Parts: sequence; C-alpha cells; structure tokens
Amino acid sequence: MTANGGFQPVFCTIVPPHVLDRLARNDDPALSHPARRSLEHDSYQRTKRRLTTVIGAAPAAAPAGAPADKPHRTIYDAGHTEDLPGTKVREEGSEPGSDATVNRAYAGLGATFELYLKVYGRHSIDGHGLPLDATVHFGENYDNAFWNGEQMVFGDGDNEIFLDFTIPVDVIGHELTHGVTQHTANLEYYGQSGALNESVSDVFGSLIKQYTLGQTAAEADWLIGAGLLAPRVTGVALRSMKAPGTAYDDDVLGKDPQPAKMEDYVHTGRDNGGVHINSGIPNHAFYLAATALGGHSWEKAGQIWYDVLTGGALKEDASFTDFASLTVKAARERYGAGGELQAVQKAWEEVGVRTL
Repeated sequence: MTANGGFQPVFCTIVPPHVLDRLARNDDPALSHPARRSLEHDSYQRTKRRLTTVIGAAPAAAPAGAPADKPHRTIYDAGHTEDLPGTKVREEGSEPGSDATVNRAYAGLGATFELYLKVYGRHSIDGHGLPLDATVHFGENYDNAFWNGEQMVFGDGDNEIFLDFTIPVDVIGHELTHGVTQHTANLEYYGQSGALNESVSDVFGSLIKQYTLGQTAAEADWLIGAGLLAPRVTGVALRSMKAPGTAYDDDVLGKDPQPAKMEDYVHTGRDNGGVHINSGIPNHAFYLAATALGGHSWEKAGQIWYDVLTGGALKEDASFTDFASLTVKAARERYGAGGELQAVQKAWEEVGVRTL
C-alpha cells in the first residue's frame, strides 16, 4: 500500500533488464549506447516511482459521476526528451493525425479499454473510468515501454534491435494490465508473485490482441511483442506463451531464457527474482488451458483468470500454487465440474505446478 492508503504501483517495463544488460555490453556502440541510456532511464523512473510512493502522491482522478462506457484518452509527445507527460497531441474523440505512433497508441489504449469493458464489465483499469494517458517519442532511441503507476510511456526503439514500441497492441495491453493488477490483487513485484504479475499482463495483453483481431485460441500466435524486433534479429517476439524459451535465439540478444515447466524454474537475484523469466510457466499454463477449451480465449480461460485477479482472495505475495489453486476454484464455481475445470487442472499439472 502507498503512504496515502492507495495501492502500491510498480515500475514495469516490457523489455526485461537482462535483455538490455546484454545489449549494453555489446562492442557495437549502435547497440550498446541506446541500451545503456535505456537502462539509465529505467533506473531513474524506478527510483522516482519509489519516492512518489513514499511521499504518497495522489493518483489520477477518474471523471466525476458514473463511469462512461467509453475511454478518456490523451496522447502526449515527449519530443525525444525525458520530460513527462510532454505536449498534448491527441485527445478523446479527435481525428487521427499524420503521426502513426500517436495513432497506434490511441488505438491501443482504446482496444484495452474495450476488452475490459465489453468482456469483463470493467470501466478502465481502475474499474471507475480512470483516464488513459500515454506519452510517445520518449527519449532518444529509448528501447522500452512502461507503465509508471500513472500513465503509459513508449520509446521509439533504436531501429537496430527494437522498433517502435507502439507497434504490437499486446505490448500496450500488457503494460496497462499492470495498472489493473495494481488496482486489484496488487501482486508484489518479486519472485513468484512478481512472475505472476508479469504473466497476468502477458495473458491479458495476448487476449487484447486476439479480441482486436477476432481470433480463436487456435488462430492466435501466442507471442508477446511480435513485430517489435528489428529485421536483423533472429527471433519473432519477446516471449512465447505457446513455447516459452523459443521467442528468439540471436547472436546479440542471446537465447530466450524462459522455462515452460517448474522443473526448469530459474533461481536468480536479478530482474526482481526473475519475474520476466519465470513468468513463462504460468503463461504456458494459460495457453494450455485456453487451447484445450478452444473458441475465444477471453470467454472462458480469460474469465477464470480475471475472476482470480479481481476476486479478492489472491494474496499480494501469492505463489504459483496459490494462483493455480484459485483458478481451479474459480473454474469450479463458475462452470461446475465439467470440461473447464478439467482443462485448468490439466494445464497446471502439465507445467508442474501443484494445486491445493
């Protein structure tokens, strides 16, 4: 909890620190310099987030009155500076302009709002119509996108390894879902609870993409960040929910380190205890459950995961077993002892996570 009694916001980036660390050590300055600057930006923003939490800054206010069934979006342009939020360039209801990055950010915020409202009856990320703000063109060749507890921020990438971070809609949905988690289960950003925090964002980021494209579980690619990697990179995305550990295998980036099963769980003190790495395990469990159920993943598997996230029983320091057990309970309560329950139980069994 924050000093003023609100939920604890965390600083969350889509590109894991271990990826930028590797790039920062590269001999080619075209690769290492943007990565180093990005790490410096992230360190500053992370420290700022902690200080703001201690001070207890008031969160952004939702519009007065009952929440509307439409988003309240504002897009800002940082002009390649690090000043937030930047200059306002588009607001709710205005027509698209000539800047494709602005238009993609606006559309991605809307797609996220639409899934949560139309599928789960949630009004914005806080459930009460919170305005959705985003800043584009942040920093010089900034290799990341993040949710800072108050707004979205997108870099343009270095065009060597990463392209514009507004390109994949699931990246936008992923980061905004950190806001949903912030206002619901408030999962601690370390160890297994931190990996669950990341996994929930990947799950709903993927669902937002699938919902936008009208895809079934069988049609979806189950990739996070497809389209983000530059042509020189040997890889297809940042992460794969279908096959964790296979998203990239590149001379510069190295090999995707995500495990798919508990027997390969990575014990590390880096990246808040490997939150971006070990999220592959619950990610794969969701993929297995969703594809076993078939149809549109947001309807049954997504509903079960949403029930757990917002149900009030998920502890801030939840383990994988805690989360898995709650999904089993949620499946039984919503659908009974049929195929839905069996699909969820089998999914966790396949990735080696026990349920109580």
